[in-house]
Amino acid sequence: MGPYKNNEIIFIVEESPECGYEARSLNHSIFTEADTFEELKEMVHDAVACHFNDVDGPALIRLHMVKEELMAV
Repeated sequence: MGPYKNNEIIFIVEESPECGYEARSLNHSIFTEADTFEELKEMVHDAVACHFNDVDGPALIRLHMVKEELMAV
């Protein structure tokens, strides 16, 4: 059994400055982007599958949405 089985991989998801969404893994060199959130979920799943083989892959993918908002004081 690989080191990541039964664990999770966490992605930080932000709105892209150009349009759409960007996702980057906290602990692995995985980055992907898409126009819609639904497409992003598919892209993240595919990127994780490509990064790990079936034995070593995480059991859970967690997406953390981050929204930055500036307010004048």
